[in-house]
Amino acid sequence: MSNIELLERTLPAAPLKIVAMESCKELGQKVNDYIVSFRENTINEVSESPLYVNYRSNNYLVDCCCPRFGTGEAKGMLRETIRGTDLFIMTDVCNYSLTYTVSGHLNHMSPDDHFQDLKRIISAATGKARRISVIMPFLYESRQHKRSKRESLDCALALQELTEMGVSSIITFDAHDPRVQNSIPLKGFDSFNPPYQFMKALFRAVPDLQPDKDHLMIVSPDEGAMHRAVYFSNVLGVDMGMFYKRRDYSVIKNGKNPIVAHEFLGDDVAGKDVIIVDDMISSGGSMLDVAKQLKERNAGRVFVCTTFGLFTEGFESFDEYYEKGYINKVVTTNLTYLPPELYQKPYFVMADMSKFLALIIDSINHDITIGAVLNPTDKIHTLLEKKARGEKF
Repeated sequence: MSNIELLERTLPAAPLKIVAMESCKELGQKVNDYIVSFRENTINEVSESPLYVNYRSNNYLVDCCCPRFGTGEAKGMLRETIRGTDLFIMTDVCNYSLTYTVSGHLNHMSPDDHFQDLKRIISAATGKARRISVIMPFLYESRQHKRSKRESLDCALALQELTEMGVSSIITFDAHDPRVQNSIPLKGFDSFNPPYQFMKALFRAVPDLQPDKDHLMIVSPDEGAMHRAVYFSNVLGVDMGMFYKRRDYSVIKNGKNPIVAHEFLGDDVAGKDVIIVDDMISSGGSMLDVAKQLKERNAGRVFVCTTFGLFTEGFESFDEYYEKGYINKVVTTNLTYLPPELYQKPYFVMADMSKFLALIIDSINHDITIGAVLNPTDKIHTLLEKKARGEKF
């Protein structure tokens, strides 16, 4: 049974409300529009029942804000009632475009600032909402997920803090290490992956891409992304390869050991298109180096698929590598802030996640299974069948 059929047969757990923090207003509006559309086409026969009061609405978004004082302090405000609702709070901790002033000095909001604002909104809602779920596409401090020396465990502490404030479930995407959920074993934690959206966006942008063993190969840029590459290669039925990073462990630069070289393990890539899969582009240095090495091994076109395009050091290197032919397309989602200039780049392809996110929220609101949402294998196979028949997406 499809998720749409399950939605039609199931009552919502409570009236739905969505808080889209200032950091992800645009994504929140798209998600809201999809849910409005979903619900306009369901529950036609019993819509007059009191069980479906507030089920249909033109807007599920909550009017809220986090105003700041001159000292930089802030408070969370909800301008409408959320009593008895199933509340979903969306935040993008990587949106550095937002600013505030501290004693007249302009500050860009950091992940820490966004996390504090999230807690302020939770504090304003606690005790009123029936259930609170947090949607944090890029998991706060997820890169600091384990302790190797005398170090803080920031992500685990953040998850515990949220659940102690009353959050029942945390929804994220492509968690750097999903095992961090072990810090909150009695609470909900779901990490979704976007391989279906990657392939759909790539097929639209590159119509002549041939997803078969003779023309395509999946490559992991490091050992940490192996599970993503293994899934991609298996579901597409193509070969895969992997680079591993040789580091200088005697030196620490910018908080990490610098990479000396990337070594490749895998079949010959000569003449094949290559998809590099990873969870994020931070500065992009290692990803670009992998692309260059693949081209030096006579690979065909090189496509980069990454869930989070952070581009912390700008686009100059990507522009240069595109002009030199090292990369052909960079596919990334709209789950985190993307600078307006990125949309003008000839190599950029966006994988829109708003419909997928709307389906997740609607399914959880109805307390139905999200197993089919978690496992996109069938959708990808359907996509490949359409591609084989020459249908448009």
